Amino acid sequence: MTIDDRLPRPELARWNRTVRYYTSRIVVGVLMRVIFRLRVEGGEHLAKGPAIYCFNHLNWTDPFLLYATLPMRPRTYFFGPREDDLRVGPRNRMMYWTAAAVPYRPAKTDLLEVTRRVAAVFQAGGVLAIAGEGRIHVGERDLLQIQEGTAYFALRSGVPIIPVAISGTSWLGFRRRLRVRIGRPIAATGRPTGEAVTALTAATWLALKAMVADADEPPRPGRFGRWLTELFNDWPEGSREASAEVSGPSGILSADPGT
Repeated sequence: MTIDDRLPRPELARWNRTVRYYTSRIVVGVLMRVIFRLRVEGGEHLAKGPAIYCFNHLNWTDPFLLYATLPMRPRTYFFGPREDDLRVGPRNRMMYWTAAAVPYRPAKTDLLEVTRRVAAVFQAGGVLAIAGEGRIHVGERDLLQIQEGTAYFALRSGVPIIPVAISGTSWLGFRRRLRVRIGRPIAATGRPTGEAVTALTAATWLALKAMVADADEPPRPGRFGRWLTELFNDWPEGSREASAEVSGPSGILSADPGT
C-alpha cells in the first residue's frame, strides 16, 4: 500500500486531488475575505513542513477560516469530522469533495486505519489541523479540555504541535474581523507513552489558553448573522443556550487517540 492509498479520497488520481485542493482553497479564501475581515498574527511560526495545528473551536466556520488563511503549502488536511459517511449533509459533502478531511467513525472502530492516514499526511509533507477540544463551545476566552489524540499523533510521527487561537467566530456578521493567531511550535519528542502524551497535552492546553486570554466577545449580530452563525453548528447539548448553561473545569481530558 502506497502513501497515496492512505491519503483522503484514495480513489481519486493524484492530479484530481490536487485540482480539488487548490480550487477549494481559492474559492473558500475569496468567499471568506468578501464576507469577513481576516487577520493573521504570528505568521513567523507557520509550519515549513509536517506539523499539527491544534486550534480552539467556536463555530462551524473555523476550518474554513483556517483554509482561507493558512499557506497553500504545505498542504493542509483536517482531522475529522466524526462521521460514518462524509457524503451525508452539505457541509460533509463539501469536505469530502476537497479530499482534505481525515474522518473517523463515531464508534472508533477504525483507529488503526485513521492512525495510518494521519501518518500518510505527514509522510506526504502535509500538515494536519485538529480541533483539540473535539467540539464547539461558548466563550471566546474559554478553552475546554483538550483530548489526547493530538499529542499522540504528534509523538508517534515526531512532528511539532503549533497552537492556533481563533477569535471572532462565536458570533458572525458581515465584515466582522476574524483573527487567527499562530503560536510557537511545541516539540514532540520521544515515544507516545501515557506519561508523554499527558505532558504534551498539558503543554498544548496551556499555550492555547494563554493565546485566547485576551479575546473579545463579539456582540450578538442581527438576523442574518445569527442565521449564519448557527447554520451548521453542532451543539452536543442541543443548542447554544443549553451549551452555555453547562459548566465544567477547564483542563486536560484523558482520551484515546481517536477522539
